[in-house]
Amino acid sequence: MMDTQKKFRGVIFDFNGTLFWDTKLHNRSWDIFLSKKNMIPLSDEEKMRKIHGKNSEAIFNMLFNKVLTKEQIREFVYEKESIYQGLCLESKLTLASGAIEFFEFLKSAGINYTIATASEQYNVNFFIKLLKLDKWFDLDKIVYDDGTLKGKPDPQVFLKAMQKINRNPDEVIIFEDSVAGIAAAQNAKAGKVIIVNSINDDYSAYPHEVITDFSQVNRSLFQ
Repeated sequence: MMDTQKKFRGVIFDFNGTLFWDTKLHNRSWDIFLSKKNMIPLSDEEKMRKIHGKNSEAIFNMLFNKVLTKEQIREFVYEKESIYQGLCLESKLTLASGAIEFFEFLKSAGINYTIATASEQYNVNFFIKLLKLDKWFDLDKIVYDDGTLKGKPDPQVFLKAMQKINRNPDEVIIFEDSVAGIAAAQNAKAGKVIIVNSINDDYSAYPHEVITDFSQVNRSLFQ
């Protein structure tokens, strides 16, 4: 049976670049951080491949080309994300177009849903307060980088989210934007992957539906 004929009972959203179109802000904050550390700058394409969707341990070990301690990683996370959060407050960025209406649909249809993000709790708490996510999400079900999960493209973050919403992989649609995240969703054996193109990128290499607004999601996919 083709996946367009399936009926899904769960949704998992990546957050950054998917529900919150902040990729340019993350890129700017990385540019500032790398410059402060006198490190070689990365192009936006390199950031997409090497950084976006991955957890902090993998990112900072890669950037510094050595295994850092948890304390060092935590220090760098706070430094970089403080830059990022300042840019967010300046930008007054809101949730992706059509997202709130889609949340309302999922709630009314009785579809379980949550967020699975590579962000650490420091940023997750910031997003909850900034965007009032507690209005739409059960905060206890949000999965984030708590230091115990393997980073994307490993599927662990999505598998944990599936457990949180009590759904099997084939019952779930995952919304993603990053290369690592799409691979993680595929590795999690999700019933369907929908790519959110928030940066006008080329996703033609993937066999997945691509959207630019959550109003484009076919509501008949759900039961």
